[in-house]
Amino acid sequence: MKVVILCGGQGTRLREETEYRPKPLVEVGGKPILWHIMKTYAHYGFREFVLCLGYRGNMIKDYFLNYEAMNNDFTISLGKESRISFNGLHQEQDFQVTLADTGQETMTGGRIGRIEQYVDGDTFMVTYGDGLADINVADLLAFHKNHGKLATVTTVRPISRFGILDTTDNGKVLAFNEKPQLDGWASAGYLVFDHKLFSYLDGDDCILERAPLERLAAEGQLMAYRHEGFFFAMDTYREYVFLNELWQSGNAPWKAWA
Repeated sequence: MKVVILCGGQGTRLREETEYRPKPLVEVGGKPILWHIMKTYAHYGFREFVLCLGYRGNMIKDYFLNYEAMNNDFTISLGKESRISFNGLHQEQDFQVTLADTGQETMTGGRIGRIEQYVDGDTFMVTYGDGLADINVADLLAFHKNHGKLATVTTVRPISRFGILDTTDNGKVLAFNEKPQLDGWASAGYLVFDHKLFSYLDGDDCILERAPLERLAAEGQLMAYRHEGFFFAMDTYREYVFLNELWQSGNAPWKAWA
């Protein structure tokens, strides 16, 4: 089953890190956040990836073209019969990664529409290249197959970015809650789709989160998988620092692999 990862955005709110590289290559613990996302899926047996490239996509191509050399010791023989022998084995031996240029300005739905040729089978998964979660992908997929609808979106309870105050009319503070969990549910990516999704995508300007998902919801074909665990999207420099601090502390909730 293919895992499609949206890697084309410009990451403008994280410009400190994305000025010279795409957001999926911004590092958490010395590895691109994209690598962490792929390792999460691989832990549950899903190792065939399609990366939808856009902004500085050539750098993501370079990353994978040089993956063997950068993640192994190697011996190189120079001269007319030049050859390279890699010494040792990294843990991504059976990853299959398709890197697809989906355009600089293409919207999320348009990017997925452009890679239909690489998606075989009746079901595929989609997520964004900047969000980490301790999600059980096997449970997510089982939920999708059991309800029989065309689409599943993973939802989480959002956390307020600000402290919330309970006050009286005259300004007296009755309670203060620093960054509480809010009511309701928000999309966290980690979507599952039937192949029929492609018929809901209309051109490069198609925004997945607008017309396609709105139409699926209106038709009763969109279900929500409620994830009560860890989820964190890296949109700002503060969030980049937070994820790196979690990794360095040895307490990275999304690290399910050994």
